[in-house]
Amino acid sequence: MASRDFDVDSFLQQPLTARIATSGPTVRPVWFLWEEGAFWNLTGPWTRLFDRVKQDPSVALVVDECDLATGRVRQVIARGRAELVPFDVPRGRRKLTRYLGTDESQWDERFVHYLHDDPGERGTMWLRMVPASLIAQDLSYSTAL
Repeated sequence: MASRDFDVDSFLQQPLTARIATSGPTVRPVWFLWEEGAFWNLTGPWTRLFDRVKQDPSVALVVDECDLATGRVRQVIARGRAELVPFDVPRGRRKLTRYLGTDESQWDERFVHYLHDDPGERGTMWLRMVPASLIAQDLSYSTAL
């Protein structure tokens, strides 16, 4: 299932931005949570991603970093079928905290409502993707001359 050159779980615990691709093709940046061997993204009927996944659940996702100063270049490429599952607040809090910090009073109002509004009323869902394939590569290089 996976080619791994580094600790993928530690890498995916960082607050990096992923890019998810759906049929069309359409690619968009997303914040994600990596838990239980799956990528979790917030979505709902207000997004095009929600409709695209309902039409065709095949997705590809890339998470990478490139630091020119240190030469660190790492990437994770995952492919699989996404599913829309009910939103749960504890997981939502874990996801948003990793990007916005622990002090919810400092968060932009757009994010706070996910934790305090009724997800059923708003239609908030998780897009969950367990990778059918996952490739992790460390393409780092030396910056010393």
